[in-house]
Amino acid sequence: MPIKSRFTRLDAFTKTVEDARVRTTSGGIVTIASLLVILYLVWGEWTDYRKVLVQPELIVDKGRGEKMEIHLNITFPRIPCELLTLDVMDVSGEQQTGVVHGVNKVRLSPYTEGSKVIDTTALQLHAEESAAHLDPEYCGSCYSAPAPPTAIKPGCCNTCDEVREAYATNSWAFGRGDGVEQCEREGYGTRLDEQRKEGCRIEGNIRVNKVVGNFHIAPGRSFSNGNMHVHDLENFFNSPAETAHTFTHEIHSLRFGPQLTNIASKWSDHHHSNPLDGHLETTEQPAFNYMYFVKVVSTSYLPLGWDEERSSKEHSSISDLIPLGLHGKSMGDSGSIETHQYSVTSHKRSLSGGTDAAEGHKERLHAYGGIPGVFFSYDISPMKVINREARPKTFASFLTGVCAVIGGTLTVAAAIDRGLYEGNMRLKKLHQG
Repeated sequence: MPIKSRFTRLDAFTKTVEDARVRTTSGGIVTIASLLVILYLVWGEWTDYRKVLVQPELIVDKGRGEKMEIHLNITFPRIPCELLTLDVMDVSGEQQTGVVHGVNKVRLSPYTEGSKVIDTTALQLHAEESAAHLDPEYCGSCYSAPAPPTAIKPGCCNTCDEVREAYATNSWAFGRGDGVEQCEREGYGTRLDEQRKEGCRIEGNIRVNKVVGNFHIAPGRSFSNGNMHVHDLENFFNSPAETAHTFTHEIHSLRFGPQLTNIASKWSDHHHSNPLDGHLETTEQPAFNYMYFVKVVSTSYLPLGWDEERSSKEHSSISDLIPLGLHGKSMGDSGSIETHQYSVTSHKRSLSGGTDAAEGHKERLHAYGGIPGVFFSYDISPMKVINREARPKTFASFLTGVCAVIGGTLTVAAAIDRGLYEGNMRLKKLHQG
């Protein structure tokens, strides 16, 4: 038997001759309708194939020796910038006292005048400008206190700031600097009096070790006395009654890691990782302490083609080269983002002790003493959230869906057309009979 005849016997799609075919109007309408349905369903399959979903995963965070950036923007309407100090500490033993690098202090007009911006200063560590004009042979007195190790000239206190540091190291109260040559020359007391009614906004970025730690904003110069962290509160509590300072504050923004870009914002909900944004606390007591306990969770956002290992490797390899404020998003909008989410609980108390009877909690007793200010204690979760972009369908699944759409639609259309044709034929027979 010829090969052609063998294939002819296997033909599952038998044909009818043209003369045996019957074309009807209803058949044409069903055909057009079925084509439209096929186009619509195929477009849906294509859209589904091109769709990108975000699949969350939870894994153990295996990162070591990493850094983390804290971005903050907090307003204190009733305390001047001259009195505020920002300190950062962690359990690894790193204590960054008086952190100013990467942080701006924005002087604000009195809150009764709308807290308008007066001046913005980007502070630098160990500034030397105030002593630049002095005689090279000049050696200022430290007034019976030992010279600080950070002094510009060893064994001397040539600036008011160095005298204040010397006093702080010796656990002495400093005050306005009356009678101190360096402070009178720089106008420290006058400057402090002029700013008594002002407010302050602390904004900027801090890069810290990714370990358990805390940062706080408190009045006066900070120093360590043995194992204790202490602040010089002399100028804070000795303010005139009409300019009494309090730690009323508004947290405009607080986040750990970079903010998601407009493109990446599809990966998260509206409240992504910033539950303290817009938080306001008010008090009329100078001796008042606010504490926020923050639980930080590492979070990766991986676009198509990225994996967790590649993201961590590329971000850590250039972490030392990334400018302050950009840590975690160096790859741009098309790359991965390493950031953090957090949850928070808060506690506030008066440093004079007592109960919370005013708030309906008579059973709650507060200890006496402490440092007034706003304290943020952060803990690092051992778990990590990975939000990974992925396509729900492969190309093979897309082709399978298209074939199913075409085949299923044509089969249903054929059944409908057959029903219409048979019904029409029966109606004709009834009319003829």
